[in-house]
Formats: sequence, C-alpha cells, structure tokens
Amino acid sequence: MRVVLLGTAAGGGFPRWNCACARCAAARDGKLPARTPECAAVTGNSRDWWLLNTSPDIRAQLTAASALWPGPRHTPVRGVLLTDAEADHLAGLAVLRETAGLKTYAAPEVLGALGPAQVALDRHAPWEWADSLAEGGFVLAGGLVVTAHPVTGEPPAYVPGRARDGRWVTAYRIEDLATGGVLVYAPRVRSWTPMLDDLVAAADCVVLDGTHFAADEAARAGRHLPVSGPAGSLTALTRHPHARRIYTHLADTNPLLDPASAARAQVSEAGAEVLPDGAEFVL
Repeated sequence: MRVVLLGTAAGGGFPRWNCACARCAAARDGKLPARTPECAAVTGNSRDWWLLNTSPDIRAQLTAASALWPGPRHTPVRGVLLTDAEADHLAGLAVLRETAGLKTYAAPEVLGALGPAQVALDRHAPWEWADSLAEGGFVLAGGLVVTAHPVTGEPPAYVPGRARDGRWVTAYRIEDLATGGVLVYAPRVRSWTPMLDDLVAAADCVVLDGTHFAADEAARAGRHLPVSGPAGSLTALTRHPHARRIYTHLADTNPLLDPASAARAQVSEAGAEVLPDGAEFVL
C-alpha cells in the first residue's frame, strides 16, 4: 500500500490567507514550509488511487504528485473517502466534477448534507455515492479493504439543526490484502476513545489529527483532541510504539509547524512524526 500526504494543514492552509501571525509571516518569507489543506491518497497496486478527503487545493495537490497524473485517456483517481462534511474536505469535489464513474464513500449524515451538491455534480458526470458505514466494510479497486468507524465529532456549522448522533465524523481503517499492512486515517478526532485505541493497536501506521498542540487551545476550539498534555493524543500514542505515528491537519497556531520548535522535539522524542506535503510512504 502506498500513501501520499497531499496536504497536511488545517482549513485555510499554511500560511492562512487572512493571518499575519509570526508563523504565517515566516511561511510567506520562505522560513517555514508552506502547507496545503489536509488530504491524502492511497493505492494498493499503484494504478488505482483513492483520495482521503478533497481539499480546496486538490488540483494543485494532484499536479504535485506525479503518481496521480492522468494518462492519455484516463485518471488513476477512482474515487473519494470522506471523513466528515467540513467544507475543507468537500470543496475539491467540484474540481473533480467532469470525471465520470468516480465513487464517493461517506457516512449517511455526510451524504445527506451533500444532497444538493450530489445533484449538481451528477449533472456534469454521473458518480456513485456509497455509505461508508455499511456493515462489513467495502473493497476498493487495487486490493484495499476498508472499514469506517465513527469517532466523536460535530456536524459542520452550515448544517441546519446540527443534530449530534455520533456519526458525523469517521476514521478509516484501510488494509492491503496483499501485504496485510493496515493504515488508520483519522484527521479529525475530538477525544481518544477505546474504539480508537483498538484501531491504533492493530495498525501499522496511523495518520492522526494534530490540529492543536496545547490542551488549552484545543479546549477553546472544542473540536479537536490536543497533541500534548496528560489527556492528549501523544500520551495515548506512546502505548502503541509498534505503529508509525504521523500528525496531520496542523492549524496555523500549532508550533509543530516549526521544525526547530520545542513542540516538534517533544513529538519526535515520543516517536511520532510531522511530515511535509507530498510525503509518501509504503505499508
């Protein structure tokens, strides 16, 4: 299984267009690496690629990843697996609109929120829309078996009523049938649960929500599990040293964006990683 981290920043990317903080200024000056909004791609055979979310910058992200370049008559992108209904994870669907036959997996609540967009996209080229939480999971072209698992989270602000039922945000477990390699992709997590702990325990690699480093900032935002602190994800990840542990979805306020920061040193000492956009690895 090949995995490409197409983007690793939180919504708005890094530097964020409307922010003049010290980190964003450093990124504009080329002193810190710029990042595009979180998105990834995965394949089991190097021919059939599946996107994990679709960021607003998906065109540039695909252009930067030569493995996903189209051939004379086709694209290797077969479809999309959505973790939630946030705009930064859906906006790229519009860029893909003229490709017929793409298949999009998402939880029923997310598909419901996409209703008007589905109609518009299907008028450009018919797509398939599938329930990612269907019992037993599903098999992707290329030899990947996927199960989706609800994790704690809230619906996006644009959803009327914003009813919480625990299925608005999902993590994906992706297994390569040929090698047995297992990836857990969970870029948005509000709290560490026994279910998530079990997923990581059986994984070879986990790509996890790293939006906020400090617990106080995460508490103010109220939507993401912090990296640091006794109840943070880094403490939980130390229980699983066998797995490769990678943080993604980094907010512009996160000191992990700076390779020379004490926060980055702390994460590295714990055996976790912060990789740049375009990083590729194999399981």
